[in-house]
Amino acid sequence: MSRARVKWVFACGVVVLLSGGTILYWGKSDPRQAPSSALPQPVPVIAVKVRQHDVPIILTGLGTVTALNSATVRSQVTGLLISVDFNEGQSVKKGELLAQIDPRTYQAQLDQAQATLEHDRAHLKNAQLNLKRYTELTREDSIAQQQVDNQQAAVDELEAQIKMDQAAVESSKAQLSYTSLLAPFDGITGIRLLDVGNIIHPLTGSAAAQSTAGAANALVVVTQIQPISVIFTLATTDIPAVQNAMANGPLQAIALGQDDKTQLDVGQLTVVNNQADPGSGTVQLKAVFPNKQRKLWPGTFVNVRLVTSTEHDALTVPLDAIQQGPQGPFVFVVGPNNKVAVRPVSVGQTFGAEALIENGLSAEETVVVRGQYRLSPGTSVVLADADNPNAVPNPSTAASGMLP
Repeated sequence: MSRARVKWVFACGVVVLLSGGTILYWGKSDPRQAPSSALPQPVPVIAVKVRQHDVPIILTGLGTVTALNSATVRSQVTGLLISVDFNEGQSVKKGELLAQIDPRTYQAQLDQAQATLEHDRAHLKNAQLNLKRYTELTREDSIAQQQVDNQQAAVDELEAQIKMDQAAVESSKAQLSYTSLLAPFDGITGIRLLDVGNIIHPLTGSAAAQSTAGAANALVVVTQIQPISVIFTLATTDIPAVQNAMANGPLQAIALGQDDKTQLDVGQLTVVNNQADPGSGTVQLKAVFPNKQRKLWPGTFVNVRLVTSTEHDALTVPLDAIQQGPQGPFVFVVGPNNKVAVRPVSVGQTFGAEALIENGLSAEETVVVRGQYRLSPGTSVVLADADNPNAVPNPSTAASGMLP
C-alpha cells in the first residue's frame, strides 16, 4: 500500500472517532436522558403539630431548703448526764424526753425551799393569832397601841417573806425541770453530741466562749422538716408580676431536684423579702412545702418553679423545634405540599421540653423537631415515624439549627 493511501485511511479513522465522541458527549449531557436517581430526594424528618392548651406561666429560681425551726438542745443547769432517751435520726414530738440529768441536787434544793416556806407559814400563822389577841386587848385598854402596831409589822414582814419563799420554790422547781431535756418542737434528731456519763454545762460568758463551749455542751440538734421551707431567688424585674399574682390569691410553688426534672413537692409562696440585693439584682422569696414524703432535706439545693398565672389556649411546640438563626428563633413549618418554610417565632417561656409560642405559629400547623440540619426553605421532606428517632440522624449542636 502506498504512503498516500495509508495517510488517507488514518485520517478517516480520526474523523470517525471524533464523531463518536461528540455524539456520546451530547447524549450524556441531555437532561431528558438523565437517570431518575439524579433528582433531589425528599429529606426524612420527624415533625409534630402545634398544640393548643392551657399553659402555666412560670418563674424559675434556685433555692435552698431551710428548716422552719431548728434548735440545738443544751442544758440550762450543770449536772451529770445519766440517760439519753432518743435514737439518732428519730422523729420526736414536742415535749418528748431526750435526756435526763441527775436531778438529786436540784430535788434537794426544792425540798429545802419548800421546807423554808412551811416554816415561815407557821410563824405567820402564830403572828396573826398574836395580832388578833393584841387587837382585842387594845379595845379593853389592856395593852398599848404601840404593841399592836409592832405585831402588825411582824405579820406584814412574814407575809413578804412567804412571797420570797414561794418564789424560791418556783425557782427550784424550774431548776429541777431543767434536768429533763425535752424536744422543743416536732422534728427529727440529728447525731448525738454528748454521751451518758459526761458533765453537761449551760452556756455562760462571752459569745466567743459560748461558741467554743457550745459543741461540747450540746446534746443534739432537732430540726423540723414537716412542713419545711425553701428560700429561693428571682430577678428583681419579676417582683411586679409576683406581687400582682399574689393579690389574686396564693401562688403555687413546685420544688424540683437538681436535674430540673424530678418533682419533689408542691407548696405555696408565703413571702417576698422586703429588700432586694442591689449587687446581684435579685430578691429572696420563701415558699413552704408539706414535705409529707420527706423528699426535701435541709441544706440541699433545689429548683423552684413559681406559677404566677395560667395562659388559656396557648400554643406550644417541643423545645427541639426551636432553632436559632441570625435574626433570632425560628422553626421549619411543613406545608401541605411537604415543602418546608422558615417561620420566625417569638418564645414566651420554656418549661421542661416545651416552648410557649407567643407569635409566628397557628394551632395544628406542623413543625419539624428532628432533621433540621439538612433543611433549607423549599426543601421537600418526608415524615418519618415519630416513635423511631433513629430514622432521622441527630447532628451535633454545631451543625444543628442553622440555615444552610
